[in-house]
Amino acid sequence: MSAPPVDLRSANIASIAAAIAAVSVAGIGLGLSIPLLAIELETRGIARTWIGINTAVGGIANIVAAPFMTGLVRRFGAGNMLLCAIGLAALSLIGFKASPWFALWFPLRFAFGVAMCALFVVSEFWINAAAPPARRGLVMGVYATILSLGVAGGPAILNLTGTVGWMPYLIGAALFVAGGIPVIMGASGAPEIHTDSRFGILDMLRLAPSATLAALIFGAVETGEMSFLAIYGLQRGLDEGSAALLMTITMLGGVAFQIPLGLLSDRMDRRRLLLICGTIGLAGMCLLPLLPMEGWTIRGVLFVSIGVVAGLYTVGLAHLGARFHGAELASANSAFVMLYSIGLTVGPPLVGAGMDAANPQGFAYTLATFLALYVAVVGWRVARVP
Repeated sequence: MSAPPVDLRSANIASIAAAIAAVSVAGIGLGLSIPLLAIELETRGIARTWIGINTAVGGIANIVAAPFMTGLVRRFGAGNMLLCAIGLAALSLIGFKASPWFALWFPLRFAFGVAMCALFVVSEFWINAAAPPARRGLVMGVYATILSLGVAGGPAILNLTGTVGWMPYLIGAALFVAGGIPVIMGASGAPEIHTDSRFGILDMLRLAPSATLAALIFGAVETGEMSFLAIYGLQRGLDEGSAALLMTITMLGGVAFQIPLGLLSDRMDRRRLLLICGTIGLAGMCLLPLLPMEGWTIRGVLFVSIGVVAGLYTVGLAHLGARFHGAELASANSAFVMLYSIGLTVGPPLVGAGMDAANPQGFAYTLATFLALYVAVVGWRVARVP
């Protein structure tokens, strides 16, 4: 008696849902842990310079670990890699609270960074590989939207639990572990890698600069904006509440535009859409110094410009999924996450230096410079490379 036929479309949907659910639950844990760890060190009396250095170790871990992810997925499988990453993240988070010595926070932060790198590289490879080609942009838009909501939900949970004692750490670890449940349920649908990639991470910069550089620029703009937008508002005369509102509006923009941009990327040349996203972001940053800080005009400009710039991540991932397959796709995702991590690392220092040089408009000038460089590269690629 033959086995019943498998509904491949249903199997794909279940597989995609498992990967999105896993990384989104982990995103809540990540959004909770970042402010929690900073506050913990502050209450222990650690100097803010050292807090910043310790936080940067996580970004360095991403950069160091990314080149090894393709080989590890090929050897151990995507499902097992995600489960190991989730376990490492949960144990590291508990370790931060349990450790009485700040020196131990450096290896813990490195381990936590490696876990985050594996979570994002493997889950994005899984989602990209399982997405139907005609709906890849939509799938990546849904992923980016849910992940953004998850990361934004972390601080909300922290507001309920407080930052004192073991409770926020236990809840954060439990959220990471909960991300393993959909992985176990959908592991049978995880993509496999059977060969080594023909291309390394540096090759991806040459083969797909529009997509890979999108991660670098978005990482730099996102963290630069998150680190200094409120300070920029205060320097231009806003009170604390109004400056915080600007942050909320930009975060909402990043959530609102991902699915529409994903849908649009399924219907047009993705490189041209990346160029449009970068150009809109550049226009917004050029307008910023000219607009009054009070009122909805500047809020609307930030909502649209930063929200559309967030599409660099979504559309860039979809572009890689259309260009590469198998081991090459895993290598491309590793390059994407590594460049995003480099952007996270260099963005805030450069924006801060820009504000020191031209306070406060150095904020807008520096972000505009990032985006202008990206628009120049992608514009050249669109014009010269078929």
